[in-house]
Amino acid sequence: MDKVMSNKKIIAMYILPALLLILALIYMPIVLTGYYGLMKWDGVGTMEYIGLSNYKELVQDGLFWNSVKHSFLLGVFSTLSLLVYLLVSLVLSARLRGANLFRKIYLIPMLLSSVAIAQLWLKIFHPTNGVLNHLLSSLGIDPTPEWLSNPSIVLYAIFIPILWQYAGFYILIYYAALKNVPASLIEAASIDGAGPWRIAFSIRVPLIMEVIKVTIVLAIVGSLKYFDLIYVMTGGGPNGASEVMASYMYRKAFKEYDFGYASAIGFFLLIICLVMTWLIRKATAAKDDIQYS
Repeated sequence: MDKVMSNKKIIAMYILPALLLILALIYMPIVLTGYYGLMKWDGVGTMEYIGLSNYKELVQDGLFWNSVKHSFLLGVFSTLSLLVYLLVSLVLSARLRGANLFRKIYLIPMLLSSVAIAQLWLKIFHPTNGVLNHLLSSLGIDPTPEWLSNPSIVLYAIFIPILWQYAGFYILIYYAALKNVPASLIEAASIDGAGPWRIAFSIRVPLIMEVIKVTIVLAIVGSLKYFDLIYVMTGGGPNGASEVMASYMYRKAFKEYDFGYASAIGFFLLIICLVMTWLIRKATAAKDDIQYS
């Protein structure tokens, strides 16, 4: 085996299939997206080279920058929601009555497709027959809000099902990380007189900080490229009030048939995601990571 693994040709043969797949499925689409962004193209006819015109237009496009603002706002809400998910995970990882049942319930959104979740929340947000407005009416609130047709609140309304959709995913990550914290450390802290909250935030949370950093990157980058549920529920409306970068790119490509401009948006979105990932990693970098064995 050592002789085989020391042969560079054999190592190259093992690596080559995976390398070709990565090139074909990841790097080639990135290069082609940047290339198409230099073209005027309707997706069917002949491409016309126009240089950086699409990117110059993108910089001056107010609708695009509104979509950027909405995507970043979703990223902020997603990051803040991680605190709630972490607190829920801390409770679930403790030995509390009913915790086993809740561990099953919080995974339900993960089992549903985005379309199913969108249809569910469309019924909840319905202005006349929706559960939410019926509840508000019973509390004496009149008139009830038009959640998905009011430009001032539609964006915040649509954040609710998005955050609910991914709650189980992040709670599961935090719960698994917390269960890997050595019980001996918890027991030693308890013997020294530390209470549950002191143990949680002085021992357990610091020991899973690397996992928390990863979830911050996932939450922000995932928010910047989020598309499906927003498209099904509002299509970016009304009047672009819930438009995000991915839905704006889709509209330009498949409704206005401006694939060159849509490609420029996609390439710009890639750059934003890479920059945000780098900034988050730099901001959360620690000189000395806490480790345990």
